[in-house]
Amino acid sequence: MLSKACSLVASSLPRCSSSAAPTIREAAVVAAKRAQENGLGKPLLYGIGTLLVMPLRTLHGVGRMFGAGRFLCNMTSVSSSLQIELVPCLQDNYAYILHDVDTGTVGVVDPSEATPIINALEKRNQNLTYILNTHHHYDHTGGNLELKAKYGAKVIGSAKDRDRIPGIDITLSEGDTWMFAGHQVLVMETPGHTSGHVCYHFPGSGAIFTGDTLFSLSCGKLFEGTPQQMYSSLQKIIALPDETRVYCGHEYTLSNSKFALSIEPGNKDLQEYAANAADLRKRNTPTVPTTIGREKQCNPFLRTSSPEIKNTLSIPDHFDDARVLEVVRRAKDNF
Repeated sequence: MLSKACSLVASSLPRCSSSAAPTIREAAVVAAKRAQENGLGKPLLYGIGTLLVMPLRTLHGVGRMFGAGRFLCNMTSVSSSLQIELVPCLQDNYAYILHDVDTGTVGVVDPSEATPIINALEKRNQNLTYILNTHHHYDHTGGNLELKAKYGAKVIGSAKDRDRIPGIDITLSEGDTWMFAGHQVLVMETPGHTSGHVCYHFPGSGAIFTGDTLFSLSCGKLFEGTPQQMYSSLQKIIALPDETRVYCGHEYTLSNSKFALSIEPGNKDLQEYAANAADLRKRNTPTVPTTIGREKQCNPFLRTSSPEIKNTLSIPDHFDDARVLEVVRRAKDNF
């Protein structure tokens, strides 16, 4: 009976278009009517009926549980009314297209080049309203001017980088709240990789865009900041709930896992995560997003109190966490 119900729901779902998410509620209504017509009984009708009141973040999980994920389109997340689509750029960069399905508002985070973004938007007949940059490096801002010229999008970035981000229109600082359609966006200054780096936290969607501050199993190189700054920035990020999804700027997980295992080989969570990452990359599947909870278990830059890491790198016991991070960062740079 359950499989028949799933078939009814699946057959009512739209086939992977930009309007898929807003019509799922309508699809559930159709499925419920079909269930009634097929005489499947009140308990099943109630089960299908719950789809009508579930938030989309729950529905996404139900789709995977029922094996209907393929009907929910090519996106990395559906949360409330926010869709997040991962777009590979350059050699190993990721940009992220944000789509609010209620208003049609579209943004992109860190477009290193314009062409992949334009292709993704044209595929769904979407316009672009906002460009969000985490920092000024070209591999995160290279597409700004072309996208701004084509779509008239507003460029958003750190007030500290107003002279280094191409086309910037809106400047934000630590603690500022900005609204993407109906979604609250909290701005977190996270210096270390660069002096003006920021992260964008979408608390209602359980997502954070970390640029080159926090990677899966690593952190950014200290080009403009100090170990203490990076340590403080990372602590700020991992204070978020463990289930928060981390959308970082690069596909580095597999290479990062090799270094992490070299300094903490006894970490079973890390062993499992590294094996999973290797399997995903064999299938050319992204390892992003990760989560705050997973990174706390596995990322050596968040595990500065690990006795095994300290022993492997011969770090004195009297070193504070920032100095431990400095040693780990130097070892990673030379790995």
